[in-house]
Amino acid sequence: MSLHHVRRKAVPLAAAAAMLSVLAACGDGDDDGGDDGKNSASPAAEAGGATDLSKECPETIVVQTAWWPDITSAGAMYQLLGDDMDVDANAKKVTAPLVASGGKDTGVKLELRSGGPAIGFNPTSSQMYTDDSIHLGIPQGFDEAIQNSGRQPTLAVMSLLAKNPQVIMWDPEKHPDVKSIEDIGRTDTTVVYVPTPYMDYLTSKGILKKDQVDSSGDGSPARFVAAGGTIATSGYATEDPYIYEEELPDWGKPVASQLAYEYYPNPGPSPVIRPADKAELAPCLKKLVPVIQQGAVDLMENPDPVIDKVIELRDTFKADQPFSKGVGKYSVEQMRALDLVADPGKPVGEFDTGRVQELIDLAGPVFEAQKKPIKDGLAPGDLVTNEFIDTSITLGGE
Repeated sequence: MSLHHVRRKAVPLAAAAAMLSVLAACGDGDDDGGDDGKNSASPAAEAGGATDLSKECPETIVVQTAWWPDITSAGAMYQLLGDDMDVDANAKKVTAPLVASGGKDTGVKLELRSGGPAIGFNPTSSQMYTDDSIHLGIPQGFDEAIQNSGRQPTLAVMSLLAKNPQVIMWDPEKHPDVKSIEDIGRTDTTVVYVPTPYMDYLTSKGILKKDQVDSSGDGSPARFVAAGGTIATSGYATEDPYIYEEELPDWGKPVASQLAYEYYPNPGPSPVIRPADKAELAPCLKKLVPVIQQGAVDLMENPDPVIDKVIELRDTFKADQPFSKGVGKYSVEQMRALDLVADPGKPVGEFDTGRVQELIDLAGPVFEAQKKPIKDGLAPGDLVTNEFIDTSITLGGE
């Protein structure tokens, strides 16, 4: 979310026609400006090298994301888009040469499809099972894979975030004695939230009371502001505190928050495949996953170009939740400060299977109670694999 959304100005029809005439006069039927732009902008990876994906991967790798373009949940994927972008504003997708670290053209293209509002809020895993052209999906939360393990199984090939940035926020002035989510549960403060499994877990364990939570939240700060901070609300550590303090004139002050992860160890968004596709995609994933890992590192070291691309795409897609430069920079700062991308010294993208098992143990009963039974005997190996991870890739050269 952000409050600043700059839309492009429409080009008058007469001017557009004139431009088309000029373009037609400047080229012939054999000229493809897009290909020329790609070749001049990005040097090719060494043939057969680690970042040459042309032999092992599909010509265009199709990825279904969970939301509009952003930095936190899929920034590492947008990092891989070359500058020669083919943007489809109607389909809310972008296709470009897939470039590895250093701007090397990998020999294939990357297609990133927006999710959430762009596809009628159909979950990523469901979308993958209705459209077999999708190679990788990025669900909104890792627990989606647990929930759908019996009907629409997915296998995560890496984690884009080791920790989910979901938080509950409150006004420290109105609630000076509240230091944690648990403290909120000791009060009668209403907690407004967008429906999510972690809240079901918190109420099932009595950390929050069932009669104090309100699932009618829509992600907007309007209700929190209207209540003068007397309520608490769900949000994201990488965006909302900045938005509330810097981009909401009617609020304009800090909020306090705590990660839900501290109670419910849900990893962040993770690229997943259909398990049945693993054998076919394995040669590609062996090369692609390290490229994405390094993309995550490069994003943290130099986020500005990716932030600019995300803003451009959300503008073109007319996203209902625009995105500012300030939010993008704050996102990266918080990803570092909270160790969201990877645990210190651990490989980027690697799963802690012990935590995965813990989440299965915590989330399984919640889904069972909701009449959404998970796969019998579900184990970490059914949900994640580390076999494609390059363990030498860490943040900060650790």
